[in-house]
Amino acid sequence: MKTNVIIIHTDQHRADCVGAYGNRDVKTPNIDSLAADGVLHTNHFCSYPVCTPSRYSLLTGLTASCHLGINNRSTLPPGVATFASLLRDGGYRTAAVGKMHFTPTYFDCGFDTLTLAEQDGDGRFDDDYHKYLMERGLLDKIDLYDQRAEYRKNAPASYFDCFGARRSDLPREHHSTEFITRAALSQIDKFGDKNNLLMAGYIKPHHPMDPPEPYSSLYDPDALTVLGGYTKRLPETDKKKDAGYFDFDTLDEKKLRHVMSQYYGTISHIDDGVGLILKKLKENGLYDDALIIFTSDHGDYMGFHHMLLKSNYMYDPLARIPLIIKYPERMNKKGADDNLSSNTDVAGTILSVCGIEPAAGMRGPDLSEGNGREAVIAEQCRRASGWDYMVRTKTHKLLVSPDPGGDRLFDLARDPYETEDVSERPEYKEIYDELKTALFDEALRRRNAHAHRYDGAPLAGGKNNRDIKRERDIMIEYTKKKFYGEGDVAN
Repeated sequence: MKTNVIIIHTDQHRADCVGAYGNRDVKTPNIDSLAADGVLHTNHFCSYPVCTPSRYSLLTGLTASCHLGINNRSTLPPGVATFASLLRDGGYRTAAVGKMHFTPTYFDCGFDTLTLAEQDGDGRFDDDYHKYLMERGLLDKIDLYDQRAEYRKNAPASYFDCFGARRSDLPREHHSTEFITRAALSQIDKFGDKNNLLMAGYIKPHHPMDPPEPYSSLYDPDALTVLGGYTKRLPETDKKKDAGYFDFDTLDEKKLRHVMSQYYGTISHIDDGVGLILKKLKENGLYDDALIIFTSDHGDYMGFHHMLLKSNYMYDPLARIPLIIKYPERMNKKGADDNLSSNTDVAGTILSVCGIEPAAGMRGPDLSEGNGREAVIAEQCRRASGWDYMVRTKTHKLLVSPDPGGDRLFDLARDPYETEDVSERPEYKEIYDELKTALFDEALRRRNAHAHRYDGAPLAGGKNNRDIKRERDIMIEYTKKKFYGEGDVAN
């Protein structure tokens, strides 16, 4: 049976910032329609709240301590299977568009074709999107402020005052979201008679929150409901953990509402792109029999504990992500699924639906069978202090950290905003011991503090390292001239 697979992957997208998850402010009618046709997973979590490690976990079904991609400059080791490589081996035509965040940029992990729009590292100097902008004499200057230290030092005070949340300096038709949507539509038109895999990775709503018009003005900040868990000041425990990408002491509710309005604007912009993708699939007679997945790599605090973005404790707004699976019509699967699941469970589920044997390491539950976990575990390697871990059940969460203060346990039924540590209370000792045992059983025995990187790894799409280096140098020089030629002074 023909089964095309389409994965729509956003970046830094909280689960509760989708209409289908109960958010009454954000406008996501197209994502909501996909949820109505599929299964909405209400307790889905990432296994590592950082872009590249989370993406590699999605692809491989492995935790980062197993696949070794523990930071944003890492490479999967040779021989590690992905659902893309296994589908390709099974006769699928495989393509990826948008943000993949690989090292090297065009790393071959199973996609025959890569049309990339990157943001971080060398990727932005290697990718197709920034070549597209260069050909038109354009520069995503706000993104440079946000993503590159050598340009961030030139950012005006207004950028920091609004936490990088401002209208895009690019016209809508040249924004990354539009570029990625167009690339996805182009690939769908090439599907043909073979089974196809398409992964469309949107850069947004990752910071900077810079939607173009009309999305920048779509939301009235004063009309928005501040998301749960906002506090008037940053708790000292969190401040000691990580001071943050911005100075959160300057954040107040008015500024937060503005950031939310731009965050929601980027989400609604993506939603319109999702609508075009779904429309194209229907027009081409591909929608009913397709496996369509909507998910993200990690969330965003968006005011929780007075923070924005990521890089602190694995609280729910950071760790909990959307997962919507629209199965082929013949499987007749719809509704909500409140089982606990991890993004490491997605690879095996895709292969199961497509009738392809998963790799040995893809041991997660098959979500297509309605299976779930007793607990989900997430991890993060911090070079200075070691590994952080999260163990979460439906009712409790244990955070394990080598930082001063040690472990923290939250009773989520009583304290959904994770403000009261009960790890030392006698009445919670049994729960604490159970979660700590689960962590040691599933995570600590597999940890590895070495990020695997290999710049000479095989490249996809006929790319070679010599041409990549030459084109990267051209892009870096263009970026410098375009940036500093518009009024800034290089320091």
